[in-house]
Amino acid sequence: MSNLILGVDPGSRRTGFGVISVNGGDLRHVDHGVIQLQENWSLSERLRVLSEQLELVYRKHVIAMTVVEKIFFGKNADSAFKLGHARGVCLLASARNGAVVHEYAARFVKKCVTGSGAASKDHVQLVIGNLLGLKTAVALDASDALALAVTHAREAENQELIRQAMEKSL
Repeated sequence: MSNLILGVDPGSRRTGFGVISVNGGDLRHVDHGVIQLQENWSLSERLRVLSEQLELVYRKHVIAMTVVEKIFFGKNADSAFKLGHARGVCLLASARNGAVVHEYAARFVKKCVTGSGAASKDHVQLVIGNLLGLKTAVALDASDALALAVTHAREAENQELIRQAMEKSL
């Protein structure tokens, strides 16, 4: 059984991804990157390329779980719709490859990783780099994706501890 978690920070122009392995409480960096989607491409072309590039990640690694950032509602409806389409591609790629999907809001991830839901992307990048022992800075989109994966690993560990405590109390 795979112990790999794929974090995905979806976007219609840049989608970050990050893969970590989880062994007990030990988190290890496996892979990361940013899928670049050209602004001058049509939305359908960007979504096609995003789908193809995500499939390559799933072929390279046996992913057990995928963690995708929840959509947030900003002031620009057009941007929100494009982000929604990119998220849909990410969710579909996960389903096609048999990975269980989890979703977290950006503020929750920032709080889990840095202690503050208002942390900057640079702060998240710094903490993730230190936590995973990365020698060089990771692109912001990739560090956000790694933060999603780390958040899920921590949440899963917390849920397991709660489950064990509940069993002992019965």
